[in-house]
Amino acid sequence: MQAFYGLFSFIATPMGYLLDFIYGFVGNYGISIIVFTLIVRGCLFPLYASQIKGQLKMAEMQPKMQAIQKKYAGNREEQGRAMQKLYKDEGYNPLMGCLPLLIQMPILMGFFYLLRNPGMFVPGDAIIMASHESFLWLPDLSQPDMWLLPAITGVTTFLSMSMTGMMGGGAAAAGTSDMSAQMAPMMKMMRIFMPIFIFVFGRQMPSGLALYWCMGNLFTIWQTWLLKRMRKRAEAAKKAAEE
Repeated sequence: MQAFYGLFSFIATPMGYLLDFIYGFVGNYGISIIVFTLIVRGCLFPLYASQIKGQLKMAEMQPKMQAIQKKYAGNREEQGRAMQKLYKDEGYNPLMGCLPLLIQMPILMGFFYLLRNPGMFVPGDAIIMASHESFLWLPDLSQPDMWLLPAITGVTTFLSMSMTGMMGGGAAAAGTSDMSAQMAPMMKMMRIFMPIFIFVFGRQMPSGLALYWCMGNLFTIWQTWLLKRMRKRAEAAKKAAEE
């Protein structure tokens, strides 16, 4: 437990200095959190784009995967080796889909430690006083909001997860591999469980942290919409070139 605390403290310290730097320019704690969120999510955009590309790649690989399953229907060992070779030849890494979430969770916990006790990570009293500022309907960003913000955060979590899953569309719908069959129900449960968890957790965390997660969801929704638009343009250009 002490090791996790040390890790999150290590993450919280540079985040605290960045938030304090932004607040020095903006002068509003709520807006500073929003700007901070945009910077963090902007830095994670390449990873998110790789995740979406991986989902699209999986959709493109489905015919080849189905051919391997049919060819080695009675030999799981050979089927597994053939799948691994396909992944290598196509440059596909199944773990890339989990990477953005794995990176976001330590950041979220580091930000939790920071907002719960900013004085531990940032010298001076400015950020400590700022953490108690009001923002919109929130009277104190260091205290939990019991209903509205957690509800918005839960809804945006559901929307962002649903849109991200839809970007991979064909992979989840058309996949008939054992991996797809096992992952599909799990992902469906995650889209239901995760927003509920975030809602419950949001009622206990500082509202500044819920604001960070909510804005991150909105940024992810915008990213997904942008990548979807780029995908449609690329497909239209490819179709026009073939004609």
